[in-house]
Amino acid sequence: MLKRRTMLTGGLAVLGATALPTPAQDFPKGPVKIIIPFPPGGPTDTVGRLIAQHLQELWGQTVLIDYKAGAGTIIGVDFVAKSAPDGMTFGMVNSALAVNPSLHKTMPYRTPQDIAGITQIANLQLALVARPDAPFNTLPELIAHAKKNPGKLVYGTPGAGSTTHLSMELLQRENGIEMLHSPFKGSAPAHTELMGGRIDLVADPFLSIIPYVKAGRMKMIATMGSRQVPGYDYPTAAQTLPGFNVNALLGFVAPAATPKAVLQKISADTARVLNMPEMRKRVEELGAEVVASKPEEFDAFIAAEMQRWGRIIKDANIRLE
Repeated sequence: MLKRRTMLTGGLAVLGATALPTPAQDFPKGPVKIIIPFPPGGPTDTVGRLIAQHLQELWGQTVLIDYKAGAGTIIGVDFVAKSAPDGMTFGMVNSALAVNPSLHKTMPYRTPQDIAGITQIANLQLALVARPDAPFNTLPELIAHAKKNPGKLVYGTPGAGSTTHLSMELLQRENGIEMLHSPFKGSAPAHTELMGGRIDLVADPFLSIIPYVKAGRMKMIATMGSRQVPGYDYPTAAQTLPGFNVNALLGFVAPAATPKAVLQKISADTARVLNMPEMRKRVEELGAEVVASKPEEFDAFIAAEMQRWGRIIKDANIRLE
């Protein structure tokens, strides 16, 4: 029986250099393709390209980035699901992987039946910001203002059914407040409307809004994770609402029939990359927290997130055709 050695580095489990079962022993045998279901740019692309660069050095094989954007990541994930299950093509995903099954009546693939988790790369921090002249500066002040003015505050997100939209639905339900949702086709138009004073709030990934906060064009209300973003002292929603914790996941997935040993190989090598001090620092600078989970751990997390957001989507009666 082959033995596997586990080495703990910085709290993350990383497979040692002992031999892995065939067919992972000589993986990869040629160019590897990572599918990113978004246009170039943005935190998902940035993290994906950084990891691809290091995996290429580690494997001694070309690692290509292939963009297949559209339909809220469905196009890209469907391409991965229908690719050859040999590990030579795998893809990046975000929280849409767990959200889409509850949002859409029909899907071209099934989660999790057609998708195998490789690793959760990181948790991406979300943030809630206001226009600079908003009559509130903190989350408690925002909640109090919203209770006095039900249905008057308007918040923007990058799109209906996005994690940021669902985080705001959760925020409203836990505090008995009502605000109006203004969905946009991406972050940029939401930012423009907020800075123009035409909406009151925007929920978006921390990375996307922090330059505007630093420039004084947006006002930070709170970050949505349970812990502060490293290097910043912005308050978290959990400081006002104990237990509140919403992050956007980033991860790698592969076709469901991919051999387990190959999934473990990619997961272990990705963890090695993420454990590099300069890589960890860069990911944290992007407002993310390194996770580097094992395949079975990521599968379990996806299942839990599907249940969590499925309840919110049902309660809020959100449906995309």
